[in-house]
Amino acid sequence: MIRVGIVGCNYGRQIQLPAFRVDPRCEVVALAGTDAIRTAELARESGIPNAFGSWTALVESDEVDAVAIATPPRMQPEIAIRALQLGKPVFAEKPMAADLEGAAGMLAQAGRTPTTMDFNFTQVLAWRKAKAMLDDGAIGRLRHVMVAWHVENHATRMRLKHWKTSGDDGGGALGNFVSHSLHYLEWFCGPITGFAARLSGLPDDPSFETNAAFQLAFQSGAAGSFTMSCASYLGSGHRIEFYGEDGTLTLSNPTADYMRGFALGHARRPAGALMPVAIEDDAVDRQFPGDGRIAPVSRLASGFLDSIERKQPAAPGFMEGYRVQALLDAARRSHASGRWLNIEFVKEQRA
Repeated sequence: MIRVGIVGCNYGRQIQLPAFRVDPRCEVVALAGTDAIRTAELARESGIPNAFGSWTALVESDEVDAVAIATPPRMQPEIAIRALQLGKPVFAEKPMAADLEGAAGMLAQAGRTPTTMDFNFTQVLAWRKAKAMLDDGAIGRLRHVMVAWHVENHATRMRLKHWKTSGDDGGGALGNFVSHSLHYLEWFCGPITGFAARLSGLPDDPSFETNAAFQLAFQSGAAGSFTMSCASYLGSGHRIEFYGEDGTLTLSNPTADYMRGFALGHARRPAGALMPVAIEDDAVDRQFPGDGRIAPVSRLASGFLDSIERKQPAAPGFMEGYRVQALLDAARRSHASGRWLNIEFVKEQRA
């Protein structure tokens, strides 16, 4: 039995906890938060036997074999590095850190200790079907990909001042949302070799980083365009369109659930319209109808446990996390300079 400790009482308790509990090979034995009394109450309500008022106590506990982190990005490197120093595998959230230096420290410490990044869109069943179809040539050679992700998140709606709205803390629209997109765009389309990025905030308070727009180039020769806003009241949701030599494939989710509700459409020449591709929820999706994030995270958690048992690297791991952090860093530099940036890509980063 692999004993897991979770650092973080919000996303960690609400999403990571039920996701890990799906797999019988592990037990969540500890929860850590910044308020010892509140953490103890939450742990008791959640059936977690141990509660700690600091992440250090959890990470260093002999009762914990592996650590899952759900904290703001600025805190994550210190927690992950200490766990890895003790030889404990780490399940980390995106973005990897608040800056490239923090991500580099995590990657350097990891060595061969199993690590996983919670890039969970790639575990949505409709996305996995779309990936398989693209790889099988369903639309021929990719010409262009378009992403439009327009929602209003809780932090922006409530004007909350924390990492999810602040680019300076490694978050904002870029860290909180675009980190996912940069990962899944390379997962779908291959390496990004260049882009121009533009970031902006609310008109009356630019410190709220709410918008991002990219023009992209891929190693394959395909082009890409991307717009994201987390300040879009009743926004159109999340849509990806793949245009190939021989056809078109679309993923579209107009709902408020970030991961449940994606429909897949496909057409191949000479068809005159997109046709729906049937996607059925599996047992885990059906187990958690209230929050579409839990089932995809459970699949990543199972892969993490596989890597611990087999003593082999997991994917996506810290190598992929560092790659995304490098792209986030380049995006901020592109915005600051107003210029197109060519992006280096090292094949070993995808190992």
